[in-house]
Amino acid sequence: MDTMNYNFDHSDKYIEIGYNIAYYRKHAKLTQEQLAEMLGISRSHISAIEAPNIVRKVSMDLLFNIAAALDIEVYKLLIFTR
Repeated sequence: MDTMNYNFDHSDKYIEIGYNIAYYRKHAKLTQEQLAEMLGISRSHISAIEAPNIVRKVSMDLLFNIAAALDIEVYKLLIFTR
C-alpha cells in the first residue's frame, strides 16, 4: 500500500477562531483581561489567540471553556466565513 504524506495547514482556521472569540467577547462586553481571568489563563494568551497576525493553536478544552465563559454554543467559534 502506497502511503502519501499530506501537509495540512489550518492556519487560516485558527485565525478565524480568534476573530470569532474576539467578536463574542466584545459582544459580551468583556475585556481580554476579564475573559482570561474567567478561564484561568493569561491576558497575553487570549490576546495571542485573537491576534490576526499570530497563529495560536487552541485545545478543545480551552475552546469549550471559552464558549462556556461567553455563554455561547461552541460551534459558533468554529464557523468559518472567510
